[in-house]
Amino acid sequence: MKKTFLTLAASVALTAAVGLATPALAQNSAVTNALLSQKAGQLDKALASINEAIANDKTKDKAKTWFTRGEIYYQLLDPNTQALFAKYTKDMQPGEALQKAAESYKKALELDGPSGEYGKQVPSRLQNLYGQAFNAGVKNYNDKDFDKAIANYKLASQLNPQDTTAVLYTAYAEEAKQDFAGAKTSYNQLLGMDAYKSKPAPVNVYTRLLQIAHQQKNEPEAQQVLKQALVAYPTNKAFLIEDLNMSMTGGNSDAAMEKISKAIAADPTNANLYAVRGSLYDAQKKTDLAQADYKKSIELDPNNFDAQFNMGIYNFNQAANMYTKASKMDLKTYQLKGKPLETQGKKYFEAAVPYFEKSLEIQPNDAASISALQKVYFRLGRNADSKRMEDRLQALKK
Repeated sequence: MKKTFLTLAASVALTAAVGLATPALAQNSAVTNALLSQKAGQLDKALASINEAIANDKTKDKAKTWFTRGEIYYQLLDPNTQALFAKYTKDMQPGEALQKAAESYKKALELDGPSGEYGKQVPSRLQNLYGQAFNAGVKNYNDKDFDKAIANYKLASQLNPQDTTAVLYTAYAEEAKQDFAGAKTSYNQLLGMDAYKSKPAPVNVYTRLLQIAHQQKNEPEAQQVLKQALVAYPTNKAFLIEDLNMSMTGGNSDAAMEKISKAIAADPTNANLYAVRGSLYDAQKKTDLAQADYKKSIELDPNNFDAQFNMGIYNFNQAANMYTKASKMDLKTYQLKGKPLETQGKKYFEAAVPYFEKSLEIQPNDAASISALQKVYFRLGRNADSKRMEDRLQALKK
């Protein structure tokens, strides 16, 4: 490049001396003058000269013209010289120098091709500009200037179209701005990028798309996102539970049972999952299976309210059923079978107490637990405790 520069300079000097300068050579001198001014640090003059060359039909389609323009604007951005040349950018719009540097290099590449003298230098220049744009976006985001952050991240993405990070950060900035439609577009753009054709996109991309769909109350879209998420991450606990919740909301108990069993296989120490499956078994009248799941839930987490309360309910119902049967017997049958039945029922009431007491310990203001304890204490002849629960229940209603 230095050799070309010297040849051009000599040529200009010669033609000027003999008075034979042509319009083309005169405009080539504008490019040369831009280079000389840039080298001297006079970037205002460099910009004036290169803009003159770009406006001229003879030089506006030359790769060297556009590459030189890119170099001048990049020098305004270079962290090593940015402070020195700040006086030349004070009247520019934010991001203007970066935008013009990028468009200049791209134009040079378009004119010169990837193997040309200037074209082959463009990729490294664009990568440097990518870093500039991305870092500017990060600063804007931290300053809570989300519009500028989005603009810089999008520019970074244009400079490096295969880069996923800039697109992801664009979505983050759009969410921070509460532009959920824009964020959704960016997340979906990310899902379609080449980087994720052979591997799944990050989990949080699907998670955020799900949350946006729920925020917008667009359940069909949420179901579609979840379907994609489960293809990408078939054993992800959060997605399996989300799928389970959707099935339960839709009233499809068979599908819910299948999905919760998959969720338990993926997360076998999750006490909540066993408690939920126990409830499903209860609804299907599969009491033994329900009990096994409630007990497993309590084993994993003694503070699981649902499992504790439902175990209390199971024992309470067993006792109540036995007392009801005894009350319907005639005297002869009662004398023969009623008392043993009530004795057995009392054992179930006694078994219910610790479960209800624990559920009340976990949720001290739970009216259902207080009411259940009041009834159980009464059945067991614990009248003072029963009255205490009755007073507590009345206090909650005030």
